[in-house]
Amino acid sequence: MIHATLKQLRYFDALSRHCHFGRAAEACAISQPALSMQIKELEDALGGVLFERGARQVSLTRLGEEVAQRIRDILGSVDELGDFARASRDRLVGRLRIGMIPTIAPYLLPTVIGNLTRTHPELDIHVRETLTPKLIRELAEGRLDTAIVALPVSEPSLTEVALFTENFLLVRPGADEGTPVPTSKMLCEMRLLLLEEGHCFRDQALSFCNMQSSPPREVLDASSLSTLVQMVGAGIGVTLIPEMAVAVETRSAAVSVTRFKNPQPSRTIGMVWRKTSPLARQLLQISEVVCVSADALREQHTPGSSSRRPRT
Repeated sequence: MIHATLKQLRYFDALSRHCHFGRAAEACAISQPALSMQIKELEDALGGVLFERGARQVSLTRLGEEVAQRIRDILGSVDELGDFARASRDRLVGRLRIGMIPTIAPYLLPTVIGNLTRTHPELDIHVRETLTPKLIRELAEGRLDTAIVALPVSEPSLTEVALFTENFLLVRPGADEGTPVPTSKMLCEMRLLLLEEGHCFRDQALSFCNMQSSPPREVLDASSLSTLVQMVGAGIGVTLIPEMAVAVETRSAAVSVTRFKNPQPSRTIGMVWRKTSPLARQLLQISEVVCVSADALREQHTPGSSSRRPRT
């Protein structure tokens, strides 16, 4: 019989993901020597070397690759067991692992966390901010309970709940204040600043500008909405940003914010979780809190700008 502890399996999982003892130890909140010792004990228990140690990083050996998915399945089953226990309770308690995409998290997250903390004080909230493909993968692997993303994600294994819609606004240099609003076709001829590839908001903006089939004349990329707006303020070009980001990102930039003519470009924000999740009922309650948070944020900054979408 192999004697391996659950803690050792979690350490293995962290190291296999980070491929670095220091980062894995930090993620596990232990010292690097302690992590190294636990990994060595796991290797001794399994009778083989799991990681190839390099000067800067580590990589899985062939044996390590073979056991990695099995260990993740074991950890997923253990986490699911805890979810079943939590689902049997009447109130929301314990750990909630929630993911958000970068074009939502900085603006919606503070209000959501505040409301969840007030309405469900026994929740232990863990937040993960990254791009949609990574969030979907981590949901499938059981590393997240739910994620707030732009819909649709069209993943058969996930439940999608639409929460609200919001428009995209045009951000131009301050000197353009009062000039005619360009059409989507006119944007194709302008220096358009967009988020780098991988962001769903980039794809949505390109879709509005009908740029999928042919490359735009001049597109510059950035890693954040904040950088995009500051570049516009410096006179480099124009950009589109979601309405929830306007109040935060434009307060210190010399820019002009303008609505497009109807039909305005928009996106649907929703929550997704595994269809097999035992926390489905509780996550539906969480979605209501997110809706309330979005309503409060909208009323605070731009009253009447977006509307709730019926549930699906």
